[in-house]
Amino acid sequence: MSDEKDPKTSPTPPEGDKAVEAKPAPKKEKPAAPPKLVMSASPHVHKGQDVTGIMRDVFWALVPAVLVGIWFFGLPALRVVAITVGGCLLFEWGYLKLLKRPGSITDFSAAVTGLLLAMNLPSTSPWWMCLVGAFVAIIIAKQIYGGLGYNPFNPALVARVLLLISFPVQMTTWAKPSSIIAFDAATGATPLGALKEYLSMGNTLPLPADQGASILQLVIGLRGGCLGEVSVAALLLGGIFLLWRGHIRWQIPVGFIGTVALVTGIAWLASPGSYASPLLHCLSGGLILGAFFMATDMVTTPVTRKGMLVFGIGCGLITAVIRLWGGYPEGVSFAILLMNAATPLIDRFTKPRVFGARKLYQEAKTA
Repeated sequence: MSDEKDPKTSPTPPEGDKAVEAKPAPKKEKPAAPPKLVMSASPHVHKGQDVTGIMRDVFWALVPAVLVGIWFFGLPALRVVAITVGGCLLFEWGYLKLLKRPGSITDFSAAVTGLLLAMNLPSTSPWWMCLVGAFVAIIIAKQIYGGLGYNPFNPALVARVLLLISFPVQMTTWAKPSSIIAFDAATGATPLGALKEYLSMGNTLPLPADQGASILQLVIGLRGGCLGEVSVAALLLGGIFLLWRGHIRWQIPVGFIGTVALVTGIAWLASPGSYASPLLHCLSGGLILGAFFMATDMVTTPVTRKGMLVFGIGCGLITAVIRLWGGYPEGVSFAILLMNAATPLIDRFTKPRVFGARKLYQEAKTA
């Protein structure tokens, strides 16, 4: 008889006699490698700067022109700037909070929109109109499309055009330069407005001295108009700063301003009594503001250099046509918005060809 015990009949050892099995140590998970390709909407990181850094630079680039506008138009101009910037920040914060959307007002994008809106308004704008413009710029022209990086049109220009169509009297009441402490400034026409009105009465150029503005007045800002139509020198200073920082490229400003100068110059040479000089067109209105700060918006403009040049030429051509033969004395806002709509088409025809695409197409065609 065997001494081996049947495992089925063997008594079960007590709990303490059980052999403790060693559990294998958990494996340490390797940290996930950072993605090699990140897809996102513009503006993109450039030279180590993120969206906040880019928008902060744009904000500071506009400050010289804002200070000149406040100096010439007084405290009413400061009131317009404060309401538009504060309104844009408030509406953006409220929208993000209400719908629990990602984003923050600290990225300077809403502040830049408010500052650009103020630059497109006269200093005589009532407070309620400034708030309506801020609402349109942030909610309708930006957030409804998905927020920063997804809006097809420049928000500040959308607000300006809507206000111009809805409240033409308030949007065309221009203050004359006075002093920084002025509250009730005298009103007058802008150089382009005076030019259009003078020619519509059957007169021929040049303008009388009391209705026009000298080149020096146009450069330093001693003329009527929006805050962003005042000092060409201050705007050029901010534009050069953005070019130096690499946030904008030369193709759009050069194409924009150069085309306006070329078209108006041809018209001026053909009939100097009916059309103003190209120098007056380049230094008047919102051309410099639009060329350096509005048309160069990273979100609403083409991504290729060739496309940027086409975009700038298109803006300049539309602006010149409206100024010379249209009913409005100014056409920068309409030109940029129309070219914003054409941006996807420009990108389609100016994007570089994929390497090897022609060869693959020919092989597929012969197969």
